[in-house]
Amino acid sequence: MFRYFGLKKNTGVNGFTLLEIIVVVFILSLLAAIVAPKIIGRTDDARIADAKIQIRNFETALKMYKLDTGFFPTTEQGLEALVVKPTVGQIPPNYREGGYLENKKIPADPWGRPYVYFSPGAHGDYDIVCYGADGVQGGEGINKDIESWNIQ
Repeated sequence: MFRYFGLKKNTGVNGFTLLEIIVVVFILSLLAAIVAPKIIGRTDDARIADAKIQIRNFETALKMYKLDTGFFPTTEQGLEALVVKPTVGQIPPNYREGGYLENKKIPADPWGRPYVYFSPGAHGDYDIVCYGADGVQGGEGINKDIESWNIQ
């Protein structure tokens, strides 16, 4: 008996048997059960790494801002001072044309929320915080805060 793509030659029967379909569905389910948890776990790790990289980019831009102006943006001016010259508080006399971030915008954190910026900060000249997956201060695992003073 010759079989080619599920068609049986000279038998008058076309298609797959129920047993063949069950075996294929079982194999696909098994592969999904093995691969899916690995992919899902990596998504959270990637978001955490992305938040750390963005915070480091903000820190570099803030240092360049201070070199040009002599001070860091205030809490009121926020991270927005890195892309638009502040109009409130202490106005920087030597603000770099075009701002201090290449994209000319402040990105949201990997979960779509704004970063929290304080200056002066409780842990240095400034503090930058991402509240993690849950968006609430504190937490463990993927909900743990990512803080500029505590990035390894």
